Amino acid sequence: MLELLTANGYLYLFVLSFLAATVVPLGSEWLLVALLMQNLDPAWLLASATTGNVLGALTTWAIGVWGGPFLMAKVLRIDPVSQAKARSTYQRWGSWSLLLAWVPIIGDPLCLVGGLFRIPFFRFTLLVTLGKFGRYAFIAAATLALA
Repeated sequence: MLELLTANGYLYLFVLSFLAATVVPLGSEWLLVALLMQNLDPAWLLASATTGNVLGALTTWAIGVWGGPFLMAKVLRIDPVSQAKARSTYQRWGSWSLLLAWVPIIGDPLCLVGGLFRIPFFRFTLLVTLGKFGRYAFIAAATLALA
């Protein structure tokens, strides 16, 4: 099992990181630590984890963008006036919250809200990437320092 994990570690970390950034309740940090302990290249691990996690967040963002009207009206039952007010407030101040998209439990909803309120693709991607890369870099640095 360890040989399989090590041989395919970058791919497995990418897939697990992708799934963890969608609505699937998974964590990818444990695999990053395990692969670091197996002496896989930290730079490639960071790239793999960050890329997978950001693409998963973009998937959630896309659900918000294209499913937004249905979600807002039918699922969340928010009236158009309240939607407009919330959208205005979020677009002015709330997009910075995307730096916290890495935080368990609140990260996925933040990405969905970013899509619902149509945060521009580039801004969304930049903020989410900075936050998610920072989290993985911290975990990798802490792991390597303690190893």
